[in-house]
Amino acid sequence: MEASQPKPFFFFISLIHLFLFANSLSSFQDLHIINAERRIDLSSHIIKVYLTLKVENLGTSPASEVHLAFSPTEVEHLAIVKAAATSGKGKKKTYSPLGVQSADLPDGPNGTKFFSIALLTPLSKGETITLEVHYQLTHSLEPFPVEISQSESQLVYFRDSAILLSPYHVKKQTTFIKTPSKRVESFTVVDPVKRSGTELKYGPYDSHPPYSYSPVLIHFEINNPFTVVEELEREIEVSHWGSVQVTERYRLVHGGARHKGVFSRVEYQTRQGHGSGASSFKHLLARLPAKVHSVYYRDQIGNISTSRLRTGFVKSELEFEPRYPLFGGWKSTFVIGYGVPLQDFLFASSDGRRYLNFTFGCPLVEAVVDKLTLKVVLPEGSGDPTAVVPFQVEQRLETKHSYLDVVGRTVVVLEKRNAVPDHSIPFQVYYSFNPIFMLAEPLMLVSVFFLFFVASVAYLHIDLSIRK
Repeated sequence: MEASQPKPFFFFISLIHLFLFANSLSSFQDLHIINAERRIDLSSHIIKVYLTLKVENLGTSPASEVHLAFSPTEVEHLAIVKAAATSGKGKKKTYSPLGVQSADLPDGPNGTKFFSIALLTPLSKGETITLEVHYQLTHSLEPFPVEISQSESQLVYFRDSAILLSPYHVKKQTTFIKTPSKRVESFTVVDPVKRSGTELKYGPYDSHPPYSYSPVLIHFEINNPFTVVEELEREIEVSHWGSVQVTERYRLVHGGARHKGVFSRVEYQTRQGHGSGASSFKHLLARLPAKVHSVYYRDQIGNISTSRLRTGFVKSELEFEPRYPLFGGWKSTFVIGYGVPLQDFLFASSDGRRYLNFTFGCPLVEAVVDKLTLKVVLPEGSGDPTAVVPFQVEQRLETKHSYLDVVGRTVVVLEKRNAVPDHSIPFQVYYSFNPIFMLAEPLMLVSVFFLFFVASVAYLHIDLSIRK
């Protein structure tokens, strides 16, 4: 029989959870939201939410953090959360970025999850603060119908609440929802509600207790492509001989309503823009670093020449076409490669180490990456690698063997799930390097040629004839 855990252990854990919940409940009662304004942008398959909160402390003790509440479904699709404290109005408005992280608190009613915003200075009794929160959701639009033909438009469902889910009492709140077009098939009515053009306005609503929720369902048209990269592997290989070589391997899918029926290329080409394949896409745009060179784009069949590269001193753009247009559910695999000058991305730190400063994320515009693996291949002889990424990622080290390598190259592997364009920001990889290793490959080549020369001379001077 398996040994059971002692009952006092579970009792102790339960006491800790009760203590945490009691503390959080007390802090939730101290803070009130005077006004909440939420704006939800549905113009893309990446849902962008902008939330403005005016918070007041009615308790006796200062509050050092403010909590955000999300439903379990939102947390599952939550890509990024940012917050800032604001002051002033108009052109004199200032922003002070604040740290946001998942709160170590027991779940609230109906599995509600919490994120905490750390304030720069504690909020004393009677004081107020205005917070601006921005978060993004992926895979939150449900195609309905699930399958559409080439000539049909794409309709989707969006589910949310007319009332802000919050652990605090909310005195006044309004929700604005922007759709990509005026075609809205239906929407839930929670009075007062008003529709004007592409915008739905829910509220204002007065005095709602904590964890209030009023579900709404909006059925609307969206023909913007759902660019979903199921898996992306970016390999950044650093060479101290003057270049950084980047190789990106994509497995792309159109994440919208699945295509049904037979595809007609003639109809697609003659009637494109007039209802044929409205939600499909045939062009992709990748934003690459400045001064790129040796750019190539190929798939499993071979090189593809239907691309256009625009280079500049600030950024470069690669516009390219897959071999066929992508409809809902269709997939494409391809590779993009390019080189960039070493001096623009490799620098020396104050402690004598070197560091690579490059851009994280996916270069494709408006793309969601389900799994992003970024590999930084350091020169042979590098040691003590350290990655500095401004958000949470999984890290590990590997070793790669290439031509003329003796001990192999250290590879820093960074993994991120549910990545969005806002994750395309700089990160750094620090490492130490002994310049003597710069001579390893030249010496190896010289040795090989020397041995070959010696072997050739020896062979020419050896008499292999058979004599009596």
